[in-house]
Amino acid sequence: MSDRTTSSPWWREPMVWLVLAGPAAVVVAGIVTAAIALHRPDPLIKADAAKPPAVQARNHAATPRKMP
Repeated sequence: MSDRTTSSPWWREPMVWLVLAGPAAVVVAGIVTAAIALHRPDPLIKADAAKPPAVQARNHAATPRKMP
C-alpha cells in the first residue's frame, strides 16, 4: 500500500497566512501611525504658558499638609 502525500506550495496552506497576518497587520498599523504623526503634529505651547501650572502642581505636591 502506497500512502503518498502531495505537497502543495507554501502559499496555499491556510496556517501560513494566519502566521503572517499578525506581523503584516502590525507593520501596516505602524505605517499608518507614523503617517498620522507626521501629518498632524501636536500644537506647540509657549514655555511661559506651560510653566505656571507645572510649578503650581510641583509646589502643591511638595507642601506638607497641615493636620487639623
